[in-house]
Amino acid sequence: MRKWKIALGTAVALGAISVASVQLLDMGNISLIAGTAGAAPAPAAFVMPVPVANVVKKTIPIYLDYAARTEPIRSITLQARVPGYLQEQTAQDGADVRQGDLLYKISPDDFQAALDQAKAQVQRDTATLDYARSNLGRGTELAKSGYLDKDSFDQRTSTLRGAQASLALNQAAVRTAELNLSYAEIHAPFPGRLGRNQASVGTLVSVAGTVLNTLVQLDPIYVTFNPSETDLAQIEEARAAGPIEVEVLLPGETEAHQKGELTFIDNTIDHSTGTITARATIGNAKFTLLPGQYVRVRLHVKQQPDALLVPQVALGSSQLGKYLYVVGKGNTVDQRLVSLGPTSGDMVAILSGVAEGDQVITGNLQKIGPGMPISPLPQKPAT
Repeated sequence: MRKWKIALGTAVALGAISVASVQLLDMGNISLIAGTAGAAPAPAAFVMPVPVANVVKKTIPIYLDYAARTEPIRSITLQARVPGYLQEQTAQDGADVRQGDLLYKISPDDFQAALDQAKAQVQRDTATLDYARSNLGRGTELAKSGYLDKDSFDQRTSTLRGAQASLALNQAAVRTAELNLSYAEIHAPFPGRLGRNQASVGTLVSVAGTVLNTLVQLDPIYVTFNPSETDLAQIEEARAAGPIEVEVLLPGETEAHQKGELTFIDNTIDHSTGTITARATIGNAKFTLLPGQYVRVRLHVKQQPDALLVPQVALGSSQLGKYLYVVGKGNTVDQRLVSLGPTSGDMVAILSGVAEGDQVITGNLQKIGPGMPISPLPQKPAT
């Protein structure tokens, strides 16, 4: 009887434990279901925002670019035309001078004395000529009345002609002395810039022997370059249509500040390089260009209408060539292989691969790829 009661108690205890377990399990399921129902939805996939620009169609200028070097139109060495002691340098080294400005003075004393002597001889010969002319006049009257023989008359005639010749000779000597005196002052034959002085004041200078200085013309100035023979036909075609405008860019410049005109093309092609020498004349009023500078020139040879332009920053490169990322259907990335044309500022012409009105992606190019979803950013208005 005792054993039966123990077994019955054990069974009741086990049943209670089972019921409690089922109740706990149900409560856990209810809590899990309630927690699941109140959870937030999973976040959406990230879409890359990208700046875009429209493909535009416009007429652009076509340029030919070359490396070039500046040269002076005129450059001379200043030397004396008469000997003497250098008395004064009136223009400082490196000065910008105008045509006719006084640059150097040579001591004029000797030349002034020679001029005074020549003028005195002219005065003497003038008096001699006047006497000979009067003497011949009297002789003419005497010869008509028979009081003067023919030989005496011929002598008076000869004396008159000799006086005339002597006067002409000394008048030429006066002009020579005046020239020599004027050569004692050295003036600028054209506007330009002086170099470094090479003869100190007090130096005894000789005729065409002592170098005083150099003078170069800066405005306008030549820019010489060498187009290839393959470009020559295009240049000649442009010349036939009118003057070719030439722009000059200094190292580091992206926009030209000096412009001029193509004025010379040589008559022979260099067979060793396949190039020809050409030259442009450039206005240089501010003296920005100096002879011997290396620059770049751009020849405006024609206009290209209806060019499709995109920003150069939108271009990418791969083993297949240049490409653009274009906004495709559903705002996804579409990769287009393109062929390039000439550039115009920060824009480049596209010969094939895009159409007018397409939107090209101009930023975040390293973070996107073909087929990726994107969010095009609004374009900023042009300034």
